[in-house]
Amino acid sequence: QDLERYEVVLRSPVEGDFYGHRLYSMPPPSSGGIHLVQMLSALEKMNVADTAFQSKEHLHLLIEVMRAAFADRAHFLGDPDFVDDLGFLTAESYVDEMVKRIPRDKARSSAEVSHGTRPSAESESTTHFSIVDAKGNCVSSTQTINYSFGSCVMVPGTGFLLNNEMDDFSINPGVANVYGLLGGEANAIAPGKTPLSSMSPSLVMKDGEPYMVLGSPGGPRIITAVLQTLVNAIAFKQELPEAVAAGRVHHQWMPDVVRVEEALFPTESLSGLKALHHKMQAHSFYLGDVQAIQRLPDGRWIGVSDPRVNGKPMGF
Repeated sequence: QDLERYEVVLRSPVEGDFYGHRLYSMPPPSSGGIHLVQMLSALEKMNVADTAFQSKEHLHLLIEVMRAAFADRAHFLGDPDFVDDLGFLTAESYVDEMVKRIPRDKARSSAEVSHGTRPSAESESTTHFSIVDAKGNCVSSTQTINYSFGSCVMVPGTGFLLNNEMDDFSINPGVANVYGLLGGEANAIAPGKTPLSSMSPSLVMKDGEPYMVLGSPGGPRIITAVLQTLVNAIAFKQELPEAVAAGRVHHQWMPDVVRVEEALFPTESLSGLKALHHKMQAHSFYLGDVQAIQRLPDGRWIGVSDPRVNGKPMGF
């Protein structure tokens, strides 16, 4: 009966700009696109491109905008059919206030970081592919059944597994899901309601033409993996293989810890972050699995699959 009643809902993408590039990404009930646009806007306002790549200044800004965005995610985000308009999260005035609260010289404690003020009135079971055809049509698609093997129930005679996306709802305020994400009433379970997601399939335009197609699996790590790939490629002007392979950090507000791929960062940068009182934790599992395509200046396309996992770029 659930399958018979299900109807696909078409929603307009979230849009934003980053250093002269136009981004289109997935709207709620995924939280990915709206927080990508929010964080990229904040990073541009804080001149991330003027910092040295992988310096403590660069990483500090990344971590603090992640911390702030995931605090907003926990409080505001939910199925847009059940919560008020969320466009304020990417409004310039809201991002300006977010930037003002971020200190440049120290790490904040997540306990002291709250969500902003609304203006009055995951690849174990997630797959991402990016495609460009010979005519330049672009597709960025993320599909998931949430956790490994979903609910571990296969419908007899069909060959597909049922998901366990109920885990993406907030069971109770303050109770984390399998990815450690917290949520509130906006994402509480209700009949006919769609849970939050972190999927962030995205298209980037430059001078009105398709420039980049990208996305990733990885639960909440999706958002920060796509974020850092865009920052590396656009703000730091790295070639796409370098931008995808570069070390990543991840902060999702709670737990108040920075997950970091320690082997991929300069020791002095990590020491600098610790001196700013960031709580660091070496991460043994991959921080995203980005699949990306970029249009080169001569019109050709380059495809890159994240070296962290087992994807593969192909052309034919």
